[in-house]
Amino acid sequence: MKNLENQTAIITGASRGIGEAAARHLASLGATVVLAARTENQIDAIAAEITQAGGTASSFVCDVSDHTAVRALINHADSTFGRVDVLLNNAGLIDPISSIADSDPEAWGDIIDVNVKGVYHGLRYAIPVMQAQGWGTIINISSGAANSFLEGWSHYCASKAAVLRLTGVAHKEAAEQGVRVIGLSPGTVATKMQEQIRDSGINPVSQIPWENHISPEWVARAIVFLTTPDADPWLGTDFSLKTEDGRAAIGMRA
Repeated sequence: MKNLENQTAIITGASRGIGEAAARHLASLGATVVLAARTENQIDAIAAEITQAGGTASSFVCDVSDHTAVRALINHADSTFGRVDVLLNNAGLIDPISSIADSDPEAWGDIIDVNVKGVYHGLRYAIPVMQAQGWGTIINISSGAANSFLEGWSHYCASKAAVLRLTGVAHKEAAEQGVRVIGLSPGTVATKMQEQIRDSGINPVSQIPWENHISPEWVARAIVFLTTPDADPWLGTDFSLKTEDGRAAIGMRA
């Protein structure tokens, strides 16, 4: 596994699930991690536990739908630690799940603000910092929903399709300056979001047995893999843990 000493990683949506697992795993490999989320007490507690275990962690309250908050987050990491090596655009929402005809327009828009604008804001403010350094990796959490049509998920499918295109455009614009941009489609993961999907009872994904979902820790391993040159063939697109090649790349059984 890659040694991440002397690297600084920002993780959005770090209060639970994939974000929390990624923060803990990257810190265990030597990275300085900056945990960002709207829930201050949760990220403070996780950062404290990482520090007590010998790692280096900082917490920063941030609503990714607010571009000024994301700019402040990137500036905090850069000014505090002198570099931004990795940005994990992980913050995302799926609830409320409903058909288009029954959806609440404001709630639908809130999902887009977080899932799409949040990723754009991260790209907007991290890319210039990484270009100035001459290096950096941005990982956007994607989904199979980016290429699917799932009942009740109009907001999620639309937002993840947008994230996939943001990944491709950002790669095209920033790769020559040493900025690596790549998406990660993890499949179904045993997180709070998956509980919300199950509880909705809508579309076949809600019926998948809980034991068939992978753990957030496996996703964290994939995140580390994506920071390495071995992941370069997937730059500008999505690396999927639902494929045999993807699972084999991180040592995961089929």
